[in-house]
Amino acid sequence: QLQLAESGGGSVQAGGSLKLSCAASGVTFSDCCVGWVRQEPGKERDGVATITARQFTVYAASVKSRFDIDRDNAKNTLYLQMNNLKPEVAAIDACAAAGTGVSCPDFIDWGQGAQVTVSS
Repeated sequence: QLQLAESGGGSVQAGGSLKLSCAASGVTFSDCCVGWVRQEPGKERDGVATITARQFTVYAASVKSRFDIDRDNAKNTLYLQMNNLKPEVAAIDACAAAGTGVSCPDFIDWGQGAQVTVSS
């Protein structure tokens, strides 16, 4: 099981950038597929991006070419660089992890999330 803690959320104007970080502790982070999800108030979680233990990445169509997911296994940290942000409802972006040997997006561990607000 992984404990996950996000940082780097905040408010930005449309077209701006934010970088989220997710510090992991617990079982071997480097063996797990991890990713980012977004949740708007009253809605289900939506997948944003995932990265496997072998660095294979998958992005939601809405963020492809604007967002970049990356991981630093030496630091047990997951990142999400968000560029050209679009104005939308304020949401919580959370990192999540699948178990060792489990594929994304079958996440079993979740961070508390970081608030991201993009104004027009």
